[in-house]
Amino acid sequence: MTATPPSPAGADPSGADPTLWAVVGATGTGKTGLSLDLAAALRARGRAAEIVNVDAMQLYRGMDIGTAKLPVGERRGIPHHLFDALAVTEEAAVAWYQDAARRTIGDIHGRGADAILVGGSGLYASSVLFDFRFPPRDERLRADLENELERHGAAVLYARLRAADPVAAERIDPRNGRRVVRALEVLAQGGETHGGALPESPALWCPQTRVIGTAIPRDELVPLLDSRVERMWADGLLEEVAGLRRDGLERGVTASRAIGYAQALAQLRGAATEAEAIAETQALTRRYARRQVSWFKRYEDVTWVDPREVDAGVLVESAAAYGPVTGAGGGNL
Repeated sequence: MTATPPSPAGADPSGADPTLWAVVGATGTGKTGLSLDLAAALRARGRAAEIVNVDAMQLYRGMDIGTAKLPVGERRGIPHHLFDALAVTEEAAVAWYQDAARRTIGDIHGRGADAILVGGSGLYASSVLFDFRFPPRDERLRADLENELERHGAAVLYARLRAADPVAAERIDPRNGRRVVRALEVLAQGGETHGGALPESPALWCPQTRVIGTAIPRDELVPLLDSRVERMWADGLLEEVAGLRRDGLERGVTASRAIGYAQALAQLRGAATEAEAIAETQALTRRYARRQVSWFKRYEDVTWVDPREVDAGVLVESAAAYGPVTGAGGGNL
């Protein structure tokens, strides 16, 4: 069961109801810095604010360099939530995250503070922002499907999914055995589709919601991303992954596949040179950024900004002037 939408509580000095802010966008576009500036701008106007992570890989303890996780000492004293919440051997599940994030936001609002959801994991963000419900699970059925996956491979199960539900199959990478299994599990229980996508007409979970999208022109973003990957290796990503490997990283279904971490593991095993690991990470990062842009561009009522050029105080003032958003089609800041 997921948390119910938070009701305004604990009035702040400004007299305004607590708001759920979301700072979303592609990797490397300045979401973290903008979220800190936004929290500071709110605080300057008498409103407390706390930050909630919506980056799936920053949920993991010890995965710091490769996820560009903000060190505790650089968080400006602002409370941060759902960072370092999982061991690398645990699986990050969207349904679990949705419940944890919504409960956290409810607690923040109960303290009379604004919550700022920050990160680029599109499905995770959508699961919190919108009325987004997940199909039930059947552990025995899933175990049977996973056994089939191990015996026959993802291609066989994907062909079955494509025949049963072409729409769901279109959204899933045929090589992603976990998602193929989940889709077949849902269908076998009478579900009409996989369910892991933004609803066609999403309704906001929390009526008092503001979404800010960060964007940098692609011709400027690509070199920034490439340089960022090179810095990760220079800053000790390989050593970080070697330590996480001792903690069981290779047993982690989700963590071991993270961009950068999978490539560093390949380098540690001798399956790739450092140059090959870096180049592959750069290519996958660029591709991931494109997917993130496509995902968030489907959101309505987003204020798109270049964080290098925007004043967070102006964003706060603009939101106050506009008034509350009452639904997914409620208007821009």
